[in-house]
Formats: sequence, structure tokens, C-alpha cells
Amino acid sequence: MADPKSYIIESLDTGLRLMRLFLTHDTLSVTEAARELDVARSTAHRVLSTLESRGFATRDASGRGYSAGPELVALGRPAGYGPEIRTRLQVVLDAAAAATGETISTAALIGDQVIITDGRESPHSVRAVLASGRALPAHATAAGKVLLAQLTAEQVCALYPEERLAGLTSHTLTSRSALLSELAGIRALGRADSHGESVSGMNAVAVPLAGNSWRDRLALMASMPADRGGASELDRHAEVLQRAARLLPPPSSS
Repeated sequence: MADPKSYIIESLDTGLRLMRLFLTHDTLSVTEAARELDVARSTAHRVLSTLESRGFATRDASGRGYSAGPELVALGRPAGYGPEIRTRLQVVLDAAAAATGETISTAALIGDQVIITDGRESPHSVRAVLASGRALPAHATAAGKVLLAQLTAEQVCALYPEERLAGLTSHTLTSRSALLSELAGIRALGRADSHGESVSGMNAVAVPLAGNSWRDRLALMASMPADRGGASELDRHAEVLQRAARLLPPPSSS
């Protein structure tokens, strides 16, 4: 029987190995890619250029580095669904729910959508509904915006190639320029707010929760009716969420 390795297409193998590097590296230069793959710099450059042409890599503003492109991001498995991370998240969700009294959720970014992965629903009779497993446009949610803010501007533009963005309510950001401007502020503040942007009459605040790369980052969000979610309440809830996020146990070493 023939050795399976004899059928390997070398250039395809190099491309696949390079794509895997984006699972653990936020950015890669041509030189870094060549070193990691043990190939010539010219080979690494050709492969990166090919991935870029197909949307699997995005070049940064300097032109010297590459990040995971929208096609690769869309293929990534949503963070927060594995049993290990879900177990670790329970203490965070319980603490945030008890301290805020509002609906708490965790969310992951998949392409230009945010996926609600877990949470706790508020005991109030009038409350935000916990929609585990639901996908929403990232630019219209606090959790989505706080996750988008952890991407580079080039990655955001790759996810949103058009200037016009879909509006869910009259308060949704509907231009990429406005989104990029707000994301700059979110990066500085370390939190994102939503004022009726995905559901009219519902406000939310979100903070980063976990993850070291685009593939495994999570956000922690509190959602509530607008009459319980004014500026002072959102400030208080943001502090609660940040404290709760620090309770996340480290990954198991086993």
C-alpha cells in the first residue's frame, strides 16, 4: 500500500500549516511565517498572498503583517461551547447574575455575528430574554462590539467590506465609519454599551471575559430594560462584570 505522504501536495500542505498558525497567532509577518514553517521567505510570502486573495488572511495597515481573514474566522468553532470552559464559566455567570439582578450572557464572535453561548436569565418579570445559541449582528450588540474591538481595524474592515451596515432598530450603527469610531472608544474604555441597538427598549453593557486570540475570545454581557439601564446603572454593571470576569478559574492542566 502506498504511503499516504507520497500523495501530499507540498504547496497545499504549506498553506494548511500556515492557516493553523493563525489559530495561535493574532498576527504573522512573512519572516515569522517562514521561520515557523521552515520554508523560504519567498514561499511564505506567496502562500500568505494566496490566502489573502481568498479571504483567509488580511494584511495590516503597515503591509508587513497578516491576521486571520473573515473566511478563516467564520470557520472557527465558537468559543464557550466546550464542556471545560462551560464548567469554568459557571462561577462567573452566578456572581454576575447575583450582583446585577439582570440577564447575564457569554458570547463569541463568529465572522460578523455574535453567538450567545451561555447565561443566566433575570428573575424580574420584565427582563431581557436569554437567547442561548442565537446569532445576532455583532455591530448591533454590546458583546459583539467589545469582541470586534479586540480585532484590528483591518480585520473589522474585512468583516464589513461595505460602508452600509444593516440596522435592526433606529439606534443601530448603520455605517462602518461610525462602527470603527466607536470601536476605538471601546478599546480605550475596556467595555461596550448598547442602547436599544438590537432590541428596542433594551440596553446592555459588555466586557472582555476570556481568550488570547480571535478564535477563543469571549465577552460577558448584562442586558436589561432601558428604564433599569441608564448611564449610572451601566457604569455599575460594567464594574460588576469586570469583577466577575476575574473570577474565571484557570484552564485545567490535566
